[in-house]
Amino acid sequence: MSTSKGGSAQLLDSGGPFESVLTGFAPRQEQLQLAEAIEKTVAIGGTLVAEAGTGIGKTLSYLVPVLEGRQRTIISTGTKTLQDQLYFRDLPMVKKALKSTLKTALLKGRGNYLCLYRMDQARKDGRLPSRDSVAELEAIRQWVPSTVDGDLSISSVMAEDSELWPFVTSTAENCLGSDCPDFEACFVARARREAQDADVVVVNHHLLFADMAIKHGGFGEVLPGASVFIVDEAHQAPETASQFFSSSLSVRQISDLCRDVLAEAAETSGGMASVRDGVAHCRQVIKEFQLACHDSLEDRGTWDEMLGSPAVVNALQSLDAAVAALGPVVGALQGASRGMDACLQRLAEIQAQFDHLDKPAPDSEVRWFERRGRGVAIHTTPLDISSLFSGFCEQLDAAWVFTSATLSVNGGFDHFVRQLGLQDADTLNLDSPFDYENNALMWLPKDLPEPREYAFVPALLEQVRPVLEASKGRAFMLFTSHRALKQAAELLSDTIDHPLFVQGEMPRSMLLEAFRNSGDGILLGSASFWGGVDVMGEALSLVIIDKLPFAPPNDPVMVARSNQLRQHGGNPFMELFLPQAVIALKQGAGRLIRDVNDRGVLVICDRRLNTKGYGSVFLESLPPMRQTLDRDQVLEFFKDETTGD
Repeated sequence: MSTSKGGSAQLLDSGGPFESVLTGFAPRQEQLQLAEAIEKTVAIGGTLVAEAGTGIGKTLSYLVPVLEGRQRTIISTGTKTLQDQLYFRDLPMVKKALKSTLKTALLKGRGNYLCLYRMDQARKDGRLPSRDSVAELEAIRQWVPSTVDGDLSISSVMAEDSELWPFVTSTAENCLGSDCPDFEACFVARARREAQDADVVVVNHHLLFADMAIKHGGFGEVLPGASVFIVDEAHQAPETASQFFSSSLSVRQISDLCRDVLAEAAETSGGMASVRDGVAHCRQVIKEFQLACHDSLEDRGTWDEMLGSPAVVNALQSLDAAVAALGPVVGALQGASRGMDACLQRLAEIQAQFDHLDKPAPDSEVRWFERRGRGVAIHTTPLDISSLFSGFCEQLDAAWVFTSATLSVNGGFDHFVRQLGLQDADTLNLDSPFDYENNALMWLPKDLPEPREYAFVPALLEQVRPVLEASKGRAFMLFTSHRALKQAAELLSDTIDHPLFVQGEMPRSMLLEAFRNSGDGILLGSASFWGGVDVMGEALSLVIIDKLPFAPPNDPVMVARSNQLRQHGGNPFMELFLPQAVIALKQGAGRLIRDVNDRGVLVICDRRLNTKGYGSVFLESLPPMRQTLDRDQVLEFFKDETTGD
C-alpha cells in the first residue's frame, strides 16, 4: 500500500469506517489510487478521465471524495436503473459510514414523473390508445395520494412499454411551466426545487446533456450550478451528448400537438368547431406521410435517400403545408387558455424545424431519418460535438471526472478524449483486481463462416451447443443484430433443454430476474444487454458474443463522420469504427466476471480476431484471460468446475 494517502484513501483503507458498514470489505490498491486521483481533481479543479476495471469499486472511489469535499456536485450515471441504485443503495451507505449530513437529491427527466394536468386532460378527453390504458389510468389516479415524488418509472402502476406514457407525462414542448394550474403540486417542479437545495444531485446522462443542450436558457436551467461533475459509465457520454445536441422533427411531435390542440379546444367555448377540420386534415396527411415512408424507405437512412423518393418528398411537403395551415386556426384561439398558448408555441417550433430542412445542410451537420413502426423522425446531428462540449466545460469552471470500466483502446484514451474535446485531461488506467488468468477462459472457435454469411448463426450454434450443455446453461448469448438474435432463438427453442429468455418477450428487468431465478437459463440479448447488466455468482458462467460489434457501414451519422475524417486526412476505420467496436466488445465481455469469486468462459465467434491485423487491438484491450482455439479445453474448464479441481 502507498505510505502517503489522501484523506479519501485513508477512509477506504484498513481501519476505515467501511470495514464496519460493508460485509467482506477489504482495501484495494486500485480503489485507493482512483480515490486519491479524484480527490485531487475535486480539490484543485481540472478534468480526469479514469478507466477503472471491473471490481475496483469506482462508486466508492468517487462518493467518498465528493462527500468529504463538501462542494456542490452533480453525479451522472448511464441509466435510470443505475441512477436509482446509486441514490437508494450506495449513497445512503456511504453517508452512514462517513456520518455525512450533506443534502442529496434524485433528479430524472420530466418523462419519468406523473403530470397531474395531463392526467386530468386524458381522463376528460377519454380517447386512450387501448382498453388496458383505461385501467392503467384509473390505477394511476388511485396511486396519486400515496406517492411523494410522482416517479412513475419506479412504480408498479404502469408497464415500461405502456402506450399511456405520453398521455400522463409532459415534455419540454407541452409543459405549461408556472402557468400550469397544477404547478404548486407539480412533481417535476418539486424534484427540481429539491435539486436546487441539495449538495449532491444524482442525475442520468440523458438529463445532464439535455440540460446542456438548452439553446436559449443556457446551462443550469434544470440542473443546479455545481463545482464538481462526476460522469459515471462515461463511455456512453459521447453518444448521449450527440443525441441531445441534435434536433429532431417527428411524426409523434405533430400527432401529440394535434391531440393537445383538440383537448384544449374542448375546454373553450366554440373552440372545437374552429379547430376540428384543420386537425383532422393534419392527421390524415400524417397517415399519408407514414404510408409513403413505409413503402419507400428503409428503417434508417440519409436525408438524400429520403429526398430520392418523390412520394416521400410530396408527402413531406403536404405535411409541412398542413402544419402551416394550423397556424391561423390555433392562433385564433390565442389567449383562450394557457394550454392553447403553449400549443401555439409548439406549432411555431415545428414550423421552424420545417424551415430549417428547406435550407441546404451546412458541412457541420448530417441529416438523417429513422422509422420505428409507424413512427418517423428526421434528425439533424452535429458531426463533431467536441467544441460544443468543451466550450460548456470551460464556461462552468468546474472539476470534471469521467470514469468507466471501458474508456481505453489498447491502453490509450485518444478516442474518448477526442470525442468530447478533453485533450488537456489527466488520464488514469487501472486494471481490474480480479484473477482473470485463473478464473476465466476465452475461446475463439475455429472454422466458422464469415459473420455476414447466412449460415453463420446455425454454424455458431452447432459449435457452442456442447458448451451450453457443459455449463448447464447459465449463459448470456449477445448478438449485434436483432435478426441474428431472432434466428438463434428459433433454432435453439426446439433443441436445447434449458429455459430460454429472449429479449423483447418481457421488460428487461423482468427478463433478468427470471434468468437469475432459473439457475440454468440462457438469455439471448442484443445492444441493451451488452452493458449495465450485473449478474454475479453461479447464475452466469458463460458469455457468448456472435461477432465484433462494428457500427453498420451504412449508418448515416457514421458515414458522414467518416467522410469528414477522410477529408481531413484521417483514417475512419482506425479512428472511428475500430475504437467504438473495441469499447463495445469490452462492455459485452465485462458481463462475465462481476465478483472476485466468479468463474467463467468468454466465447467470441468472429474469425476476424485471428485473420485480420486489427484483431490484436481487440484482444489486447480485453482483460488478461487465457485463450484457446480448442473446444475441448472449454469442456474441461466446466468439468473442473463440477469436480472442484
